[in-house]
Amino acid sequence: MDDDGDVLGLVAARLRARGERMTAPRRAVVTALASHEGHLGAEDVVQAVAGIDAGVHRASVYRSLEALSALGVVQHVHVGHGATAYHLVAAGAPHPHAQCRDCGAVVDLPPGVLDAVGRRLRRDSDFELDAGHVALSGRCAACRGRG
Repeated sequence: MDDDGDVLGLVAARLRARGERMTAPRRAVVTALASHEGHLGAEDVVQAVAGIDAGVHRASVYRSLEALSALGVVQHVHVGHGATAYHLVAAGAPHPHAQCRDCGAVVDLPPGVLDAVGRRLRRDSDFELDAGHVALSGRCAACRGRG
């Protein structure tokens, strides 16, 4: 995200539209996610929040992540062995991810990259794909280059 203030304003507006408010823990979580590139595990968010507002309890961070995910401004994606990673999508849209099975790098994929697969699954198997929820597994270019 470009500017923490813009992101905070957008999230606050979305919360107000739902009759909710921007609490200190939510503000700290959004600030932590906006301050870090990439995808953070929940414990990484807890640590980042502690550096922003030491008064925010770990449980409040988890509740805030859940509330902000439900609001659609934070996306969570399950990566290798059940871990969960979080990142802001306040100005964008949820999208699929891929994770390198060797180095663990998580890569954002273009939003529509799995649309055709989703349509085929729906048509052939009556199954609705949630492409943004779980990372696809494979190998990144750097790891493939190492052999």
